[in-house]
Amino acid sequence: MSQQQQGAAEDLLSLNLDELASATDRTILELLAEWEEPITAHMYEQIRYHLGYSDPAARPGKRMRPLLGLLAYASISSDWDRALPGAAAVELGHNFSLVHDDIEDGDAERRGRPTLWVRDGVPQAINTGDALFTISRVALHHLTKLGFSDSKVIRLMKLYDETCLRLCEGQFIDIAASARTEMQSVEHYFEMIGRKTAALISGSVESGAILASDDEEVIRRFRNFGWALGLAFQINDDLLGIWGDEASTGKEASDLARHKKTLPVLHAMEQASPADRAVLTSLYAEANPGAESVTAGLQVLERTGSREYTRLQAQEWRAKAISEIRALPQLNPRAVAKLEEIIDRVISA
Repeated sequence: MSQQQQGAAEDLLSLNLDELASATDRTILELLAEWEEPITAHMYEQIRYHLGYSDPAARPGKRMRPLLGLLAYASISSDWDRALPGAAAVELGHNFSLVHDDIEDGDAERRGRPTLWVRDGVPQAINTGDALFTISRVALHHLTKLGFSDSKVIRLMKLYDETCLRLCEGQFIDIAASARTEMQSVEHYFEMIGRKTAALISGSVESGAILASDDEEVIRRFRNFGWALGLAFQINDDLLGIWGDEASTGKEASDLARHKKTLPVLHAMEQASPADRAVLTSLYAEANPGAESVTAGLQVLERTGSREYTRLQAQEWRAKAISEIRALPQLNPRAVAKLEEIIDRVISA
């Protein structure tokens, strides 16, 4: 291990993932404070509310995406705190999409609290989502102040913009598929989650590697790691959306009742007998499915092996993700171990 990596190892020994998440949160709060004025104070309060900063009872997100970027950086370079503006940009960008998603999906709650549009109205929530996106871009400019070259910052901004475009493409596909009566194919679904989920996680990881390294092979491996992890994360989320424990996940396992067209359902529709396919079709045609209909749908998913298929897909993509970073022996092993800790924390399949 090089002297620089040894320094990174010592830094990481004294930090846990929660402390890295807290460092990201402090950076975000500092960014908000830079721009907040009395006349706009409520807009910034809306941002803090959505992020879970202004409510002691709030359950903030896991901050997985910024953590991945910070650890990608720390696996290569010791001064991980220089990457904090990039981590903040990733988290703010992710949350702009969540504010808008809540409006588009009509979701009234997020992590046990009213969503922003429910609390403050759709117009204000749209504007605050736009502000989150803009501040995420502003955060990237702070990297120049920390000594990163213009070429690195411009490359990072290009990656960020392309990632956000992919995110919008994925949301377009998702909304369009949700509006149709017929189910999309499993292949089509993977196209959607590749843009909507995997692209953002891949971009988060790649950004940390870009800031820390000029080695294109290292950057490529981290990009592939993030992509595979993003697919595994979404597929695992599909499992939790039907079979998850609300006390652990913070949200009700209600995807069937809410007509979500996730991987277990799409796989079941492709594998089911005509009779079982009719059961699922009937369930998804009901405006407010009752417990009996949902139970019948769950039984179809079990008969078609869709629960196990989804679990195996999550495990396969998780294994692919781990293999990418383990293929780089020059990385700080302690940072890699913490990356794997995140994987264990967010993927239970």
